[in-house]
Amino acid sequence: MKNNENQLLQHPYQPNIKLADFEGPLDLLLHLIRQSEMDIYDIQIAEITGQYMQYLRQMQQHQLEVAGEYFVMAATLMAIKSQMLLPKPSVPEDEEPIEEDPREELVEQLLEYQRYKQAAEKLKDKEAFRQKEFTRTAMAVPAEFIHSQTAPGTTLEQLKEAFEQVLKRHQALEPETATVAPEKTTVEERIQFVMQRVRQGAVAFEELFEDLKTRDNLVTTFLAVLELAKHRRVVLHQAARFAPLILTPGKISEED
Repeated sequence: MKNNENQLLQHPYQPNIKLADFEGPLDLLLHLIRQSEMDIYDIQIAEITGQYMQYLRQMQQHQLEVAGEYFVMAATLMAIKSQMLLPKPSVPEDEEPIEEDPREELVEQLLEYQRYKQAAEKLKDKEAFRQKEFTRTAMAVPAEFIHSQTAPGTTLEQLKEAFEQVLKRHQALEPETATVAPEKTTVEERIQFVMQRVRQGAVAFEELFEDLKTRDNLVTTFLAVLELAKHRRVVLHQAARFAPLILTPGKISEED
């Protein structure tokens, strides 16, 4: 049976059709409409019905099982075709004729199915693209930094909250891919950077992260601040709850 399903169904209207190509009668109809270059809002019902019925006959000739929904659609197409062949009832001259298109409901079903299919294809493309990427997990903060004491004027919890706000503002960064080598920055390099900024005057904690693009550099800079605070080389001040953290030189840095 599987070999039969892979055989091409050939007929004058559509030379290359496989049973597995379609997910249902609406999918088949959309395919036939596109192949015939018809306007979906103005389906040539006689022509499309002929193609559809020919397709069903070809499947039966190849002894392929045809789902019942295909026959339901065939009956629908035949009914629409019959309605369009019937003469229009006469209408008195003083009344406007009410024109009802028997294809209207079918067109609405096709349009709705087409929208869902396009949405599914977009999601599939996004999934395929996302599978080519990976996002690195956040760097773990070493235990010696977690348990270190910050300088007077702030608490470790306040410093942690300030850094979490920095991370939230950088969440829009594109994830690193396997083909991109992130710039390596050491804690010592970031310590020198922070000290250079602090010696120029008081600096806001958030300003130290403004030009950083990767999560690794964000974490490395945070570790540098913790290290400097632990050794009293900088002092962190916060005027009030949720106010900006300010870094100023510590006593040890003034003696350097």
